[in-house]
Amino acid sequence: MDLDAYSAAHRAEWDRLAALGRRRTLSGAQSDELIQGYQAGATQLSVIKTSAGSTLQGDRLSVILSRARLRFTGAGTNVLSQLPRFFLVQLPAALYRLRWLTLAVAIVTVLVATLYAVWAVNNPAVLANFGSPAELEQLANQSFVSYYSENPAASFAGRVWTNNAWIAAQCVAFGILGVYVPYIVLQNAQNLGVTAAVMFSYDQADTFFLYIAPHGLLELTAIFVAAAAGLRIFWAWIAPGARTRGQALAEDARALFTVAVGLVFVLLVSGILEGFVTPAPWPWPVKIGIGAAALLAFLAYMLVLGGKATRAGETGDLAEFEAGSARVFAG
Repeated sequence: MDLDAYSAAHRAEWDRLAALGRRRTLSGAQSDELIQGYQAGATQLSVIKTSAGSTLQGDRLSVILSRARLRFTGAGTNVLSQLPRFFLVQLPAALYRLRWLTLAVAIVTVLVATLYAVWAVNNPAVLANFGSPAELEQLANQSFVSYYSENPAASFAGRVWTNNAWIAAQCVAFGILGVYVPYIVLQNAQNLGVTAAVMFSYDQADTFFLYIAPHGLLELTAIFVAAAAGLRIFWAWIAPGARTRGQALAEDARALFTVAVGLVFVLLVSGILEGFVTPAPWPWPVKIGIGAAALLAFLAYMLVLGGKATRAGETGDLAEFEAGSARVFAG
């Protein structure tokens, strides 16, 4: 099947169904048209998924059908009642769509950080650009560790959370620029590489990994996901497929904003780990175990729950949640 030709042939029907789904009130004839359009659209979505699998055209049609379905099945009377669906279906589906791009960002970050650390460790002149020997020694032997405990745990966790959440939001919001996300990724990799080089040069490699692991496993993964979302938005603008660039950008940006909302909560957890677990006087296996468990829980949420939601036809778009909320607030 020629997916582009099939989409073009039915685009007018889908646009009409989308328009009906957005209307606040419907006449009797429009209600009948909505139901007929929904039935036809469901059949067309089945054809797309059977012939081409998961596609952008199918994702768009799935969102349109979700909005239309709300019009004749009704929405909950309480916005809070829709939150379980957001956290159990929409958010994991949106994260699942980014799994391979997230892995690519993680590999690039680790590779660049490793190359930078090796280069700096083996070239004292490079390391000297980041501070005097006394300053570097203080960082390795004192400042790196004291950073995690020099402020009250609650305020430190809050500061780390807001800073990382702001970075994640910027990755999604400015992803369309194309250069901003690579800049953030490379800057993050450079910072990791330089810090590792300093710690390794002063025989503090074990300290570096011990203090990074409890919170860094989840924190870095969240930043990788945010970067992947930003890159996905940029790619939607560069290669929109059968959609116009405006449609592609609007649809993918709305869907991936779901990720930005979800990462606020993920980074809250990593902030709590960094403020309360990393500096805690507990055995290192316990602290690293807590960090690893948090990462595994997130990956299960993203891959297992997200994969299940995606196979059920969920796209992770906020449209359905927004439509329900609009009905509530409209009375």
